[in-house]
Amino acid sequence: MDLTFGKEELAFQQEVRDWLKENLTPEIVGEIKVGRNAYMPKERLIDWQKRLAKKGWLCTGWPKEFGGPGFTTNQKYIFEMEMARAGAPGTSPFGPKMCAPVIMKYGSPEQKARHLPPMLNSDLIWCQGYSEPGSGSDLASLRTKAVRVEDATGDYYIVNGQKTWTTLAQTADWIFCLVRTSNEGKAQEGISFLLIDMKTPGISVEPIITADGNRAGTQEVNSVFFTDVKVPVENRVGEENKGWTYAKYLLEFERGGNPYSPRLRSAFERLKRLSQAMSDGEASIMADVAWREKLARMDIEISGLEMFEQEFYSRLASGQNPGPMSSMIKLRGTEVMQQVQESAVEAAGYYAQPFPEQRAWNANVEPIGPEGVDVLAPRYFNGRKMTIYGGSSEVQRGIMSKVMLGL
Repeated sequence: MDLTFGKEELAFQQEVRDWLKENLTPEIVGEIKVGRNAYMPKERLIDWQKRLAKKGWLCTGWPKEFGGPGFTTNQKYIFEMEMARAGAPGTSPFGPKMCAPVIMKYGSPEQKARHLPPMLNSDLIWCQGYSEPGSGSDLASLRTKAVRVEDATGDYYIVNGQKTWTTLAQTADWIFCLVRTSNEGKAQEGISFLLIDMKTPGISVEPIITADGNRAGTQEVNSVFFTDVKVPVENRVGEENKGWTYAKYLLEFERGGNPYSPRLRSAFERLKRLSQAMSDGEASIMADVAWREKLARMDIEISGLEMFEQEFYSRLASGQNPGPMSSMIKLRGTEVMQQVQESAVEAAGYYAQPFPEQRAWNANVEPIGPEGVDVLAPRYFNGRKMTIYGGSSEVQRGIMSKVMLGL
């Protein structure tokens, strides 16, 4: 994307670059280079997020009234672009980028005072309790039950059930959770939105080992079990049985709150370098016209997404609800990223073996072939989920056809 920045924006870009030189440590970069999924050791993640928080750059999408930096649309894009170019890790999105907007809009003053400052300072890590076995894209069919009890000890819910595909639950301090509080009326009408401390007795976490080959403890997703978990009513966001409204609002930020194009562009540039390094006979595979055409089509897709995300952030900055735009961004961003990942495996050929031994970031053993080829296949396997979580591509197309076309 060829943007023309003004003096202030160029100064901000340089500020981000200078900050990255000071704060993006070899340990953090090393973890990213060998990472197969979103997992990062908690102490490393906290260290990185604390550095961002100290600068005031952890919660970049927050308004100033809640402690956010008040970035302009271009500053937001520049920030994400420079982070991607430097190979910086992402941050845990579940608190600052997903749960926080719900608390800001629907939470009580007490909930805002209790939960927003720790998110802003990276004192606590959150995870998301939405999907259940048999209730993924059909989220309204969820069965985790919360029964309200009032007795001498207080007013609280007793929660029983299971959540699945819970990203990084093994390192989380809190979970925001959809629970069923009524079976009356439509399925969507009996859901409530709870904030639950993961240290509460009755909560257990079990790893789900996936095809990316990560060991238990470094897995990305988990199952979370609730057995007679006691949750104070004061931890419910908004009204009882109105959680579906809050859940839909949150999903708009999950689908579009994380920009895809900067990291897509960075991954695409790595793919081009890999293509130059891989030979097809005497020349690199870039000499193949069909391969260059494939890369050109990806380049066009990414450029289009960059422009579209600029419009998305412009609407957010002006206080508008992103609406179906978030579905469009999620749809194209994830599908094109899968194309890039698949093409990287194709370009690497036999170097992209499917189940290589997992390396530590500071190991003395170097992979055979160009740099980074040992994580291409695991990341490809892991990336298959992108068009499913947050609402599958089919769900996104359904939303767009209904909201935008009236079908």
